[in-house]
Amino acid sequence: MDSKFTTKRVTGQTELIGLIANPVRHSLSPTMHNESFKRLGLDYVYVAFEVDNDTLKNAVNGLKALKVRGFNVSMPNKIKIIQYLDELSDASKLTGSVNTVVNDNGTLTGHITDGIGFIKALSEEGIEVKGKKITILGSGGAGTAIMVQSALEGAKELSIFNRNIELKTNTKNIIKKLNNNTNCISTLYALEDKSKLREQIESSDILVNATGVGMKPQEDQSLITDSSILRKELVVFDCIYSPRETKLLAMAKKNGCKIINGLGMVLFQGAASFKLWTGQEMPINHIKKILF
Repeated sequence: MDSKFTTKRVTGQTELIGLIANPVRHSLSPTMHNESFKRLGLDYVYVAFEVDNDTLKNAVNGLKALKVRGFNVSMPNKIKIIQYLDELSDASKLTGSVNTVVNDNGTLTGHITDGIGFIKALSEEGIEVKGKKITILGSGGAGTAIMVQSALEGAKELSIFNRNIELKTNTKNIIKKLNNNTNCISTLYALEDKSKLREQIESSDILVNATGVGMKPQEDQSLITDSSILRKELVVFDCIYSPRETKLLAMAKKNGCKIINGLGMVLFQGAASFKLWTGQEMPINHIKKILF
């Protein structure tokens, strides 16, 4: 049997990759990356660590001291982590968020691959963002990455809704850059303005939930409470993949909408991270069989 298809033991040469997030136990990333390492015969191992904002600084310093090759970053750490890194990619500078860190001999560089994952996940379903109007719920790490990549890919208009509109200076700065440097018209609204939310969704082609609402322990919740907003022509994308069908997606499905969960997004953003760490392409088709 080809050795690259056999399980290898962890040795003194094994490189460590991690994930720092909270919650983290639901994550598919360890399975996705470890199966990829095994498939390609790479001497790496991927481990999940439960880390929140309070323990983030110590976690980053510890991973750096341990000389790990890199790690993924998820909620609630994508924005907060920037202050603890040495360098940022151009995309991370623009979005103000990070989901992948590469350690090059003690220099930690932050990258963001969420936007790439979002675009490719839509494309897999035959949907392009070019010329489309998109309403995005949430302007955290995933939301900002989706905003930026959608604008760069030719989206016509972005309507971003956030609960703490007065506190989102970073989001306002990103919107200003997008409006000045792309042909996409981007506007920030307060999520509490239900009439404006309805108005923008009714004129949108795609609705995206880029928040954690709908994920454990909020499985029974949705930021959209009036399902009549979800007309059948609307594509509804939820960045959450656990559960596979959130309350939002269930409502949208009932109304005849095309629904997409976050599995594809996590797969393709993971593939981009994988290449940053290893220099190799993730075996996408093999991982699809395992995850999907």
